[in-house]
Amino acid sequence: MNISNVELFVIKMPLKSPFVTHLGAVSEREGIIVKVTNQDGIAGWGEGVAFSTPWYTEETVTTSLHMLTDFLIPLLQKHPIHHPEDASKLFQSIRRNQMAKAAIEIALWDLYAKSLHKPLSKIIGGTQDLIASGVVVATNSIDEALKQTEQYLDEGYQRIKVKINPLQDYSFLAEIRNRFPKLPIMADANSAYTLKDINQLKALDEFGLLMIEQPLAHDDMIDHAILQKELTTPICLDESIVTFEDARKAIELGSCKVINIKIGRVGGLYEAKRIHDYCYERGIPVWCGGMIEFGISRAHNIALATLPGFTIPGDISASSRFWQEDIITPEVSVTNGFIHVPDDLGIGVKLNQKRLSETLIAKKEIKFI
Repeated sequence: MNISNVELFVIKMPLKSPFVTHLGAVSEREGIIVKVTNQDGIAGWGEGVAFSTPWYTEETVTTSLHMLTDFLIPLLQKHPIHHPEDASKLFQSIRRNQMAKAAIEIALWDLYAKSLHKPLSKIIGGTQDLIASGVVVATNSIDEALKQTEQYLDEGYQRIKVKINPLQDYSFLAEIRNRFPKLPIMADANSAYTLKDINQLKALDEFGLLMIEQPLAHDDMIDHAILQKELTTPICLDESIVTFEDARKAIELGSCKVINIKIGRVGGLYEAKRIHDYCYERGIPVWCGGMIEFGISRAHNIALATLPGFTIPGDISASSRFWQEDIITPEVSVTNGFIHVPDDLGIGVKLNQKRLSETLIAKKEIKFI
């Protein structure tokens, strides 16, 4: 792919309002923007979606920078690649650090698609020109949750996801379901429960939820299989699915009936597509999860969600959901519950250089030649 240099931009931006779960509140987002340029001057863009602290996975912005600068980029310098898939296979020599791997791997996919003068969605086999959009309600206040839900429905979102925990589940969901009896609702537990809470979780069956996401431990599959047998509501696995093999084992064990695919969590677009293809062949619905991303990652998620197995609206909301101004142009927008898939080259968006400069806190460049 004739890489000439890689640039890493660390940015920080405040959210329009805090994103609240039982694990804590996120009020500002730090992230890594990756630019990979080839010898013809074509640039591909990626984004590292690790958080500043290890509350979601063990990775952080700092650890991702370390892996990128000291291991992943040097591997690319030593072993020239011809296709983005080559990078994914090359990175297998390094354990985990999936978000660091994905940050540069998706930039290579954008570069590859642009080099072929095609949209990324078409390069990976996407079949949809519109994708359905969902949104997350993340607050400790039922009044605020009802207000947010009403607002998002007015904006056209097709389903909502509600953050729950053992102190905020049945009564919280009951209020929302009572107000919106036909609304598709998902519940996301972020590993807040154990099997001791099985009766509490079974009580949620009455709400007709699309799914309960990751109710048990972040690295568990066995207990989820036990729980799924007791629930009518489908279990969706998120944090437990870090690799293709995790997805295969979870399906074989009966640990879930749905899988959330996040490009950053599974190490890149190549692995995300492998998981999609495996699930699609077996009739397991998948959907694209969100990571409070900036626009680069959001654009990659849109490309991924064009694959035919993505039948559930994902957490791919408009740029305005989190940001006063995103770092891309045009920004992602939702119209009548759908996002139009860009038909421009690569991920189909450009960097808002002014906004990138305004949010920049650090920059590093690594030359290949």
